[in-house]
Amino acid sequence: MTSSLLPTYARAPLAFESGEGAWLTSTDGVRYLDFGGGIAVASLGYSHPRLVEALTEQGRKLWHTSNLFTIPQAERLATRLTETSFADYVFFTNSGAEALEGTIKTLRKYHSANGRPDRFRVIAFNGAFHGRTLATIAAGGNPKYLEGFGPPLEGFDHAEFGDLASVEALIGPQTGAILVEPIQGEAGIRVGSNEFLRGLRALCDRHGLLLAFDEVQSGVGRTGKLFAYEHSGATPDVMAIAKGVGGGFPLGAFLTTKEAGKGMVVGTHGSTYGGNPLAAAVGEAVVDIVLSPGFLDAVARTGARLRDGLLALQESHPGVVAGVRGRGLMLGLELRPPVGDFVAAARAQRLLVIPAGDNVARILPPLVIGEAEVDEGLKRLAAACASFAPAPALDEAAG
Repeated sequence: MTSSLLPTYARAPLAFESGEGAWLTSTDGVRYLDFGGGIAVASLGYSHPRLVEALTEQGRKLWHTSNLFTIPQAERLATRLTETSFADYVFFTNSGAEALEGTIKTLRKYHSANGRPDRFRVIAFNGAFHGRTLATIAAGGNPKYLEGFGPPLEGFDHAEFGDLASVEALIGPQTGAILVEPIQGEAGIRVGSNEFLRGLRALCDRHGLLLAFDEVQSGVGRTGKLFAYEHSGATPDVMAIAKGVGGGFPLGAFLTTKEAGKGMVVGTHGSTYGGNPLAAAVGEAVVDIVLSPGFLDAVARTGARLRDGLLALQESHPGVVAGVRGRGLMLGLELRPPVGDFVAAARAQRLLVIPAGDNVARILPPLVIGEAEVDEGLKRLAAACASFAPAPALDEAAG
């Protein structure tokens, strides 16, 4: 089929028409168990009744007014996020990349407001992924994403993820901040150790830098905590979120302390759509559910069950699975065969997983997935692994 869509994706020849919970149904009526969650977006699965209700109820009233006026839904959601995090302020966006753009602007503007506009450089990390805008591809530093788009935006230096010494070596008089994913998703579910993240906090405190976390993929319950930074005890000054906060509706945000955000005054930043009544109403419903009693504990338990199953898979199929990474329901299988081949093998078992760097298959199911569905997914992963098993040697006696 000829497509009028710009060919920037190598899309699988598979389309879906409906979904319920952790299951998707294709246009030809086949059900797939979703262990990818739309790349960690479908935090509450598909057709969650509370989200459908929030969307339809608000949709009947008002979709958009612009940020020239007070938006009560955004005010309530922002209050909920600040009450349950380190932050004092929230700015709503439509995507993770926009949330990172706002984060980067906040980091730079802070030092400008302090009379040091020269402190605009940000230390980021090799393997990072922060989005596809010109600023965020420069922050990520991946040559594959930078190629062909002219000179990268100035002001980013890249250290080795997990190596504090390499970070400290980059700190100079123009350094203003450190930007890090507590778990690098695109790079292959590379988990920053608690010691590493606390070390970054200590470096920032020692050198007068701001610490920013990119929790676009790891935030809003994905790791069994509301935010992944809570595992480490290292609190950021600014943080970007998106993906799961909208449960599938386009919504992102960056959160900041009052001090870190003091440069972001009237006129310094804006968004036409960000935090509109429709998006904010859905976000309110997502956060209400994720923060309901027992929800995050259940995510942690389900994540432990899934991780144990993946480790058993590694033990039974060592020729296919080289290792298991991650936290909560943000997990990854280190593979020996090419990840693209494994994704296809899983899809043949009616199971969806997401490829990532380091030859890793990301396992990012909806946070509402049940134990029986976890066990079913593990069976399908085992079948996918078995498809790579070497053929048995011929019996010489049989000729």
